[in-house]
Amino acid sequence: MSWRAAFHDQARACRDLGSPFTATLLDGFANLGLPDGPIAERIASWPGDMSSKGASVPLRLAGALHGLVLEGKDPELAAFYPPHVSTEAELHAAASAAILRHGSYLDQRLNDAPQTNEVARATALILAADALSERFGLPLVLSELGASAGLNLNFDRFRLCAPNGDFGPSDSPVILTPDWRNAAPKPHGFTVAERQGVDLSPRDPVAERLRLLSFIWPDQTARFERISAALDLAAEHPPRVDQADAIDWLEERLSRRLDGHLHLVYHTVAWQYFPQTVQDRGEALLAEAGARARKDAPLARLSMEADGEGPGAKLTLTLWPGGTEHDLGRFDFHGRWIDWITPKL
Repeated sequence: MSWRAAFHDQARACRDLGSPFTATLLDGFANLGLPDGPIAERIASWPGDMSSKGASVPLRLAGALHGLVLEGKDPELAAFYPPHVSTEAELHAAASAAILRHGSYLDQRLNDAPQTNEVARATALILAADALSERFGLPLVLSELGASAGLNLNFDRFRLCAPNGDFGPSDSPVILTPDWRNAAPKPHGFTVAERQGVDLSPRDPVAERLRLLSFIWPDQTARFERISAALDLAAEHPPRVDQADAIDWLEERLSRRLDGHLHLVYHTVAWQYFPQTVQDRGEALLAEAGARARKDAPLARLSMEADGEGPGAKLTLTLWPGGTEHDLGRFDFHGRWIDWITPKL
């Protein structure tokens, strides 16, 4: 895929996910070109897949430009960002000028894969944890793969609004309000005894706050405010995210005895980026650990990943002992809606 095609493809995705501003920015580069210089040369010669299925180069550049605005490095560019309304030509001219002014900053930022830390995905985590707790009545041990800054390790501290009763603390600063496309369950309640995550490149929710926020699309105010609140919460309750290969880390986590606890392993739009050999090893490790699971020490895996079907991502819960697989429905990648299927555990 050419760089222009990758930018157009990502623009379509941004438009579908409710960010016309980011779509206009990326379409502008694809239609009108990047300004001549090192950044254009690097993007044009990017090795491997630069699309959203690979390195997500368009979103790396969009995040870097947003970083210039958030960090106050380029007031001229900020004048064309939301809440201001700009045409494609105006935005392209302003962004191109910023690229020429801040080449070294942008070149460094292009090394960073987007890490959106979408806390609205916690809706699925809360519902799954609640259903598991209702079935087993055991405290949870959490293991998140691809945790980034670990914001979703605090999902028990979020409030999820639902028609049949809200989940989580009523005074939480993080409030989730998805559109329910199917019946919502009644809350039961659950307890988290321990939580840890892993990432190849963990982010510090305090020191790297603005960098994390730069990956939020500038015209999505509700997302920005929600993730800002989750960053505040992470500063108060720092999540532990280890820097390691996810499957090496998972092997150690699965080797532990957790008598009287339910071990919940989960990943949201992360597993699909693991190489096939890594996925195969992870599946084998989970199956081996599942064979050792007991009713007083069950193992569960929650997967929220793209499956090529749509809309949104597929939600699947696998539960041991037994290795039974439960279809939990589908979920918008940014948590705008959920089509939840309550599992019969």
